[in-house]
Amino acid sequence: MRYMVKFWIPIGVGNELVKTGKIGHVFQTLMEDFKPEAAYFFSDEGLRSGFMILSMTESPELAKVAESFWFGLRAEISVTPVMNGDDLEKGLGGVKDLIKKYT
Repeated sequence: MRYMVKFWIPIGVGNELVKTGKIGHVFQTLMEDFKPEAAYFFSDEGLRSGFMILSMTESPELAKVAESFWFGLRAEISVTPVMNGDDLEKGLGGVKDLIKKYT
């Protein structure tokens, strides 16, 4: 299943990671460990932010993901299940049956 892990790095922590050059190493490690389908980085309400689309097959993997962002970046995170177009098409395949069942 795909998940979007969105993260926000506190300014002081981000500044220290940039000054020491560690931010590149942390992001490289995250990319190697989780092999995201996509990763984007941006400013969100003045904070260094971004999101990665990760595939997890078992829910315990979430602990490793969350701890990696917390320890590596001291980031706040949110995790949201997401779908691509193929997933949505498959999911909508049973909608007619649900409509009949619930209406």
